[in-house]
Amino acid sequence: MTLQTPAGLGHPEMAATLDTQLENLDLAGRLALAAELGRAVFTTSLGIEDQVITAAIGTHRLPITVATLETGRLFKETVDLIAETEERYGMAIQRFLPEQDDIDAYAAKYGLNGFYDSVEARHACCHVRKLKPLGRALAGAEIWITGLRRGQSGNRATTPFADYDSERNLIKINPLADWDIEAIRAHVAAESIPVNPMHARGYPSIGCEPCTRAIKAGEPERAGRWWWENDETRECGLHVAENAVRGEGEPVVAPMGQPAASPIPQVSVVL
Repeated sequence: MTLQTPAGLGHPEMAATLDTQLENLDLAGRLALAAELGRAVFTTSLGIEDQVITAAIGTHRLPITVATLETGRLFKETVDLIAETEERYGMAIQRFLPEQDDIDAYAAKYGLNGFYDSVEARHACCHVRKLKPLGRALAGAEIWITGLRRGQSGNRATTPFADYDSERNLIKINPLADWDIEAIRAHVAAESIPVNPMHARGYPSIGCEPCTRAIKAGEPERAGRWWWENDETRECGLHVAENAVRGEGEPVVAPMGQPAASPIPQVSVVL
């Protein structure tokens, strides 16, 4: 890693300093500062907050690589938005797909939709389709930019503007950490930023098709992700160290009124 840090400062200390500096900048300023620190990669899921960041990168022509994890099970609306965004901002979004051998091995062990059956199987699917491609997307990066916001879930309520990711040995910057969803929507409307039409259909957080549902009134923004698991802090592992996610073999407990097995056994798959 070639990130230049001030004399006497290690990466954790530098992240703490950046956390204070970034708070006083607007979005464009936060991104510009991130770009100055070293090779920066922004990983987008094409969600509404990520579209705000992509628009800023494209509008200001910032030297930040934009990448997405095309898991093979995304909604068609999400896949279509990739090309629309590229055309709108004159940029190329790098796509990182899972390896077919990994998908085949997962299906042989758990079944194609085995993620409904246990937390272990769901984490294994996320590892194959998201975590391993993320490793390739961040190869050689010094700065990792994300769309994490404090208002997305209780688990993200203390999201800093900058933090040191010791697992990947890079600095992670969250330029929208203090933006609420109302500010996001107002900015999208003011700038005519293209967004996933599914947001208007009750999907504030959109992941893979079989693992995402629309939320109900009063539910947190990410309640529709891995909705059959009864764990309010559930994550896929992208933003939590792998050894910190829930233990393997833990049984799935479905929310009241929801079956633990898949209610949608026929899922369209793009491999």
